[in-house]
Amino acid sequence: MKHFLKKYLKYYKVRNRFNRQMRLKQLSLKNHYQNLPIELLPNISSTGLKCFSQFEEDGKLLFLFSLLEMDQKTFVEFGSDDGINSNSANLYFNHEFNGVFIDGNSKAIERGRYFFNKHRNLTGESPVFVESMITAENINDLIKSGGLEGEIGLLSIDIDGNDYWVWKSIDVVNPQVVIIETHNEFGLNDIIVPYDPEYLYPGKHPDYHGASPIAMTKLAKHKGYRLVGSNDLGFNFIYLRNDLLTDMIPEVNVDTLLTHPSNEEAQARFIAIKDWEYTSEDF
Repeated sequence: MKHFLKKYLKYYKVRNRFNRQMRLKQLSLKNHYQNLPIELLPNISSTGLKCFSQFEEDGKLLFLFSLLEMDQKTFVEFGSDDGINSNSANLYFNHEFNGVFIDGNSKAIERGRYFFNKHRNLTGESPVFVESMITAENINDLIKSGGLEGEIGLLSIDIDGNDYWVWKSIDVVNPQVVIIETHNEFGLNDIIVPYDPEYLYPGKHPDYHGASPIAMTKLAKHKGYRLVGSNDLGFNFIYLRNDLLTDMIPEVNVDTLLTHPSNEEAQARFIAIKDWEYTSEDF
C-alpha cells in the first residue's frame, strides 16, 4: 500500500515544486547571479533553497550552475531512491538538466520511472533509471550503461556506506560539481571506514560507514576539486572542479562548515565506535 501511494499520489505532494511560479523565481535568481559583479557575489552559504533536495542544497547548486552558465546540463545521482527528493530533480524540472539515477531498490526505481515519464521537463525527455547495488567495482559500468561519459554537470553521491571508495573509483565521467555525504560524526579526524563491497546500511552500527569530512576533502583535492560549501547541517559537502570559477568561488576550510549545533550531538555518537577499525590515505 505504501509503495502504491508513493507511486500514484506523490505528484499531488510535490506539484508546487515545479509549477510556473517556482520556475520563474529560479530563473530570476539565475539571472541575478549571472549579472552581479564578482565583488558582489554572495557567499554560497547564503544561497540555500529547498525545492526537491533534502535540505537547502537546491539553492546552492543553482548558484554554482548559474555562474557556470549551465553549459553542462547533465547529472549522475546514486543512492537517489526514486529521484524525486534528490539533488538533481530541481535541475531536471526547472532547468532542463537530464541524466542518470542509480539505486538498488527495485520499487524506488519503478516509482521513479513512472513519475519522471509522466511528468517531464520542457525537453520532453525523462532521466535514465538504473537498478543496481553500487560498488567501487561496478560504478563506472553502471554510469556508462545509463549513457553518460566524459564531462557532466553534477555528480551526487549518497549511499550511506562506501561513498568515499565509490567516488575514488569513478573515472568515466568528469563532473563540474560533486555533492557527497560525509560523516560529520567523525569530526575533524582523518578517517575512513574500510571498504566492504557487501555493505548494507545500517551494518553493525548505523554510524560506522563512510568517511570524515577531512578524509573526503583530501580525496577531492586528489581528484582535482576544491571544497566550496555544504548544506547548513554540515554533512553534504559540495566540491567544485579546480579549473572552474577560480576568480569567483573561493575554497573554504572544513572546520568552517561544522559549526551547526547538531554537529556536537553527532560527534558525541562517535564515542561508541571510536576504537573500531579505520583507515586513512595520503596522496
